[in-house]
Amino acid sequence: MLKVPLHQVAGHQACDGKLGPLVDESGRFCKPLQSDERGSDEVAFYTSFSSNTRIPDHIRRFFPVFYGTQLLEASDGSGLHPHLVLQDLVSKHLNPSIMDVKIGSRTWPPESSEDYIKKCLKKDRESTSLALGFRISGLQIYGSKESGYWKPEKKLIQKFSAEDVRLFLRKFVSSNASADSDLEPDCSFASVVYGGSTGILAQLLELKAWLEDQTIFHFYSCSVLLVYENELALKGSSSGAEVKLVDFAHVLEGRGVIDHNFLGGLCSLIKFISEILTTPDEYTTKACLQDSEKNHFFSDSGTNE
Repeated sequence: MLKVPLHQVAGHQACDGKLGPLVDESGRFCKPLQSDERGSDEVAFYTSFSSNTRIPDHIRRFFPVFYGTQLLEASDGSGLHPHLVLQDLVSKHLNPSIMDVKIGSRTWPPESSEDYIKKCLKKDRESTSLALGFRISGLQIYGSKESGYWKPEKKLIQKFSAEDVRLFLRKFVSSNASADSDLEPDCSFASVVYGGSTGILAQLLELKAWLEDQTIFHFYSCSVLLVYENELALKGSSSGAEVKLVDFAHVLEGRGVIDHNFLGGLCSLIKFISEILTTPDEYTTKACLQDSEKNHFFSDSGTNE
C-alpha cells in the first residue's frame, strides 16, 4: 500500500493532487521520474553508481539503495507513471528530526539552458548558496509526544541569512527548539548528534575525505540529509545520527577533475557544525552579556538619581 511520506521536508510533495513521492510499508521510497532528461539522468546515475566498483563500501552507505524503476499509480491521479524505487531513508526512525541541506554555491550543471541558469542563479543569490556554499532547504524538529514536530514554513526558510543558518543549525540540536525568536537554543543534543565518533560531523568528514580524491562524479543540486532521533539523544549515549545524500538529477561525469563546487559547500557546512561543537553556548553567553549590560545600566541609573 503506497502512501504519502510523513517526513519529507523538501522537494515536490504528493499532496493536493500534485505529483510527488510515495512510500510503502517495506521501507521503499518511490520517486516519480521527471519527464525531461532529469528523470533519465537520475536513473543513469543510480545505475552507474550501483555497479561502479571504484566506490568504497564505507561511502555507499551515504547513498540510498537503488532497487530499479517501476510503473506505479501516480499520486496526482494521472495513471501509471515511472518511478525510481529507492531505500526509504527515514523508515527505521520513529520520530526523526531531519534537515535537508542543498550543497554547492552553484546549483546548475554546465551546458544548462539559459532559462534554467537564470532560475537557479536567482535562487542561489536570494538564499545563502552563493555566500556560504550551501542552503537549508527544509527541516523538521521533533520535540515530544505532546508538542510533536516543529516544521518552519518554506517561505521563512527561503529567506534565511547566514546568521539564520547558524541559528537553525543550533536549534536543530536543541531541546527547546521553537518558533520563538527570543528563546535561545540550548544546543543540549549537540555533543551526541553532531559530535562523537559516529556523529554527523564525523560522517561529514568521512564524505569530505572521499570527495577530496574522487573524480568520478560531479554533484550539482544534490542535498545532504541530516537525521537523528530526539528520544535517543535525550538518553545521552547515542542519537542514531545519519548523513545521507539525495537528489541526483544533475550529476555529471567527473572526467578526472575534483568536484570543487560540492566539496567547497560541504567544507563550509562542516565549519558551521564544528563551531557549534566548540562554542555550543554562544547564544546563551550573548544573552547573559546583554542581560548583564542592562542590569549595569539600570544600576548606574539608580545610583545617579
